[in-house]
Amino acid sequence: MRKVTHSINANGLTHFVRDSGEETAPVAILLHGFPDSSAVWEKVTPLLVAAGFRVIAPDLRGFGETDMAARKADYDLNTGSIVDTLEIAQALNIKRAHLVGHDFGAPVAWGLAARHPNLFVTLTALSAGHVRAYLKAGPEQLRMSWYILFHQLRGLCEAAYRFNDWGLLRRHWSPHGDINDVIANLSRPGRLTAGLNWYRTNISLARMMNPPAFGAFGEEIVRIPTLGVWSTGEKYLSEKQMISSSRYVKAPWRYERIDDASHWIPCDAPEKLAALLIDHWRAH
Repeated sequence: MRKVTHSINANGLTHFVRDSGEETAPVAILLHGFPDSSAVWEKVTPLLVAAGFRVIAPDLRGFGETDMAARKADYDLNTGSIVDTLEIAQALNIKRAHLVGHDFGAPVAWGLAARHPNLFVTLTALSAGHVRAYLKAGPEQLRMSWYILFHQLRGLCEAAYRFNDWGLLRRHWSPHGDINDVIANLSRPGRLTAGLNWYRTNISLARMMNPPAFGAFGEEIVRIPTLGVWSTGEKYLSEKQMISSSRYVKAPWRYERIDDASHWIPCDAPEKLAALLIDHWRAH
């Protein structure tokens, strides 16, 4: 299997990008979330490549080996990772691609799909539904999102996570298959704060309780075929916010639930996920 990495200058930062599969194969761009890197796709990537696809998986800004941005405001999805992804695709001469986002990579993917339907063939959202559906999901989602308020506590949150050999992170993200690698990445200077800045810039408790604060971004309609995938072991995102995302898709919509998998679907159920993705991509 062809497997290379790129160091790509895009949107003012240097980005680490994994590139697997034949260069001439149909392309899929996979976007990870917090507290991950592109390594979260390592189990599913060989299955997708074996099915005839080329997989592009960048480390999003502040994560993995990609540069950290200088200011908290630089982690705004609209001017940050959405633009990053477009410029990475341009640098790799990608004209059309399937798009997949997990966790915080999902709202990036939702925004990209809504704004650039000519670039993306399909969208797949894992765990996290459309921004507006998430904000309207009600009391259950508010209860499940307690950690977002905790993430707003700059300094205190970082200290709490690092305390006792990252004990809180180990408990909070205990199902994660590669938690030691994640902790090693976040232990580097500035990296934990960089990851938390995604929450501090894009979503706070105030925004959750006041949906209009998301403005046009949260209202955008997706007009390409979309697959939503949710898992029964999910602790942070309700099933309702994924199912109701269909309201914001004016194209073929499909919902699939994976049993016996945690929030980290790519780690827990790579075969099931790969089968869903391949079927979705081949259908369109």
